[in-house]
Amino acid sequence: MPLAALETGYLQAPAAAGPDRLDPDRFSPGNRRRLSGPGLRTFLAIADLWGLNEEERRLILGYPSRSTYHAWAKAAREHRDFTLDVDTLTRISAVLGIHQALGVLEESEQAAVVWLRTPNSARVFGGQPPLRLVASGLQDGLMTVRRYLDAARGGLHMEPNDIDADPRPYDEVDIVLR
Repeated sequence: MPLAALETGYLQAPAAAGPDRLDPDRFSPGNRRRLSGPGLRTFLAIADLWGLNEEERRLILGYPSRSTYHAWAKAAREHRDFTLDVDTLTRISAVLGIHQALGVLEESEQAAVVWLRTPNSARVFGGQPPLRLVASGLQDGLMTVRRYLDAARGGLHMEPNDIDADPRPYDEVDIVLR
């Protein structure tokens, strides 16, 4: 939305109403408890698929102690109730979003793992594998990779890969009509 539209009052919220805010009930202990088990089980399955070691898993989850991480994993696998904090659930949500976007963008799960582990020339990755940013321990690293993939999935321009560095025009041999 153009900034001018907000400045002129178009679509501006009434002064008494204030800015839109998330519903605080979204973060209630009951909702977090309901999401914690399924969320962590899904995270563990994705971590297995991606071949993450324990240190990477803990970094992605906000670096809980080893005993806390193992207690969470055990409770999740046994389908017992436990409650993760908002930060940890947000991190799990980012991993699920990354996994989903890779499922759309890559031809196979193996190709998705290769993409995560291969150095990437896109400016945001600085020549490092995207997994390095994912497992940096910073929520911002997770969200950066998720936003990058969501933009690619949405069709926004991505920096060219090596295959695109020296494009040649199509000729008649390249065009096949059936």
